[in-house]
Amino acid sequence: MFVALISFPPIKAGKDAEFREWFAATNQEFSTFEGFIGRRLLKPFDDGNCAAIVEFESQDTFKAMQGSPAHDKAGAHVMPLFDGNPTPHFYQVVMG
Repeated sequence: MFVALISFPPIKAGKDAEFREWFAATNQEFSTFEGFIGRRLLKPFDDGNCAAIVEFESQDTFKAMQGSPAHDKAGAHVMPLFDGNPTPHFYQVVMG
């Protein structure tokens, strides 16, 4: 399994609800891609920024989604909501 952990930058003031709506809508859209397993939004208990866990069957199926027009459109919509850029970290599940 392939896992991406996405660290989001701060969300601009007043944009949290729009960000959550975007996340829910893109969850539905990305779930139609081959190899999609799940995508979850994480919020820290204390101050800090949100993160996401994205799971795909393989790196190849993840890359297919990431290289799609749907992914480009989703990115164009969400970037104005941030103060900065998301930081992805990629992992392969080796034990579980």
